[in-house]
Amino acid sequence: MKSKKITPITVELATDKKTGLLSNKFQSIQNRFNIDLHERSTRHNLSVIVSSFILMSIGVYFFSVFRSDFNILNTVQLTSFWGTAFVISTATLFIYKALVFLFMFYKFLKYKPVASVTDKELPSITVIVPAYNEGKQVWDTLMSLAESDYPHHKIELLSIDDGSVDDTWEWMQKAKQQLGERLVILQQPENKGKRHALYRGFNLGLGDIFVTVDSDSIVNKDTLRHLVSPFVTNEDCGAVAGNIRVLNNKKAMLPKMLDVSFVLSFEFVRSAESSLNSVLCTPGALAAYRSTAVHKCLPEWINQTFMGKPSDIGEDRAMTNMILKQGKHVLFQKNAVAYTNVPEEFTGLYKMFIRWGRSNVRENLAMAKYVFTNFREGKTSGIRLLFVSQFLEMLMCYPFLLIMLFFIATHPLLFFGSTFMSILILSSFSVIFYSNSYKISESIWAYSYSILYTFGLFWITPYAIATASRRGWLTRGLPEQKLA
Repeated sequence: MKSKKITPITVELATDKKTGLLSNKFQSIQNRFNIDLHERSTRHNLSVIVSSFILMSIGVYFFSVFRSDFNILNTVQLTSFWGTAFVISTATLFIYKALVFLFMFYKFLKYKPVASVTDKELPSITVIVPAYNEGKQVWDTLMSLAESDYPHHKIELLSIDDGSVDDTWEWMQKAKQQLGERLVILQQPENKGKRHALYRGFNLGLGDIFVTVDSDSIVNKDTLRHLVSPFVTNEDCGAVAGNIRVLNNKKAMLPKMLDVSFVLSFEFVRSAESSLNSVLCTPGALAAYRSTAVHKCLPEWINQTFMGKPSDIGEDRAMTNMILKQGKHVLFQKNAVAYTNVPEEFTGLYKMFIRWGRSNVRENLAMAKYVFTNFREGKTSGIRLLFVSQFLEMLMCYPFLLIMLFFIATHPLLFFGSTFMSILILSSFSVIFYSNSYKISESIWAYSYSILYTFGLFWITPYAIATASRRGWLTRGLPEQKLA
């Protein structure tokens, strides 16, 4: 048998072949996950994801090392009254949240969006697009609405410029030139806020259904017909929430995180809430309301106050709350999709969350006044469960904040380990849920988002509660105002 002679050239060829195979494999991974390392933003995003996994790995290691300390800590706590009370209350809350999650998961499995009705059955609608300092984006929004697969004679399209100081009005005029009589544009004499712009549209609109769309949102061609179909099939339906995805998530890191968060918030949470006929918030980016239900609460809505001062935030949550109070059903349509812009910088992100947090505080307090009354025919246990779950989060945020600070001060490495272990476990549900319908390469942003929220935005809810009386949109150039 003749042995093969190995030469330096043979070795070089074999090495080149191996290198080529590795290069091809790496290229295949890049293509599969849509990675272009030549782009600076891609390299930055990739470094964030890698860092997230490194942090979680270190956290798991610390938890395994200090797990015995964790057991000792629990044993010591049980020897004192306050320690026992803390362990029991924490365990009870954990069990309650776990049971609520299982209940929501069951309701999610039962959810099905309403199929589109025929053109003949579709109701007349008034689409209201308020705009403030939106620039060309408002033109894109109006064009996407005009291209909807909806009978033109049944759509009334209104766009209201809320005293913009940029070229928003010029872009609205360009849209008017292109769409002609299909579009009505109006201009507020001064900036009064989104609620007042919508109020003007509600008073002028002639449609059986009001559809509100943010001026930085783009809708699919079939979105409007899917959105309003539940009003035809369910006479008790008072409002419908659309399915919101992130528009500007191609490169920026924060929008990528928020897109995964939105999918869980809408396609899981609101799907489950819809099965209970009790979606708690119809998003400003895309929502529909029965006109009779709107007019029934319109005076209360426009004159709403908090601590004696006019409310200028949370108009979507407030409208939803008032329609639920009427005993109407509020549903979610997964197949009615809108894509909206979200903040790309941390400053804009936390300001948006503060605004949402303050709105939640105000509307949870308003909801407490009616949710345990006979406000609706039929079952109300589901909506009460949703309310209690939200209210407990408000109630417990300060105690848990103090416990967290104490934990950090006394057992920093154990806190680090247990926190990252929790993030790994809990965020994996978001990853699995998102990747079931969308790209797995995008789903892993759930881990980075959880880390960001846990360490960078944990203060939002306590701060929102403490400053719930403040006014101001925060992310649209309107100054924040502290109420006297």
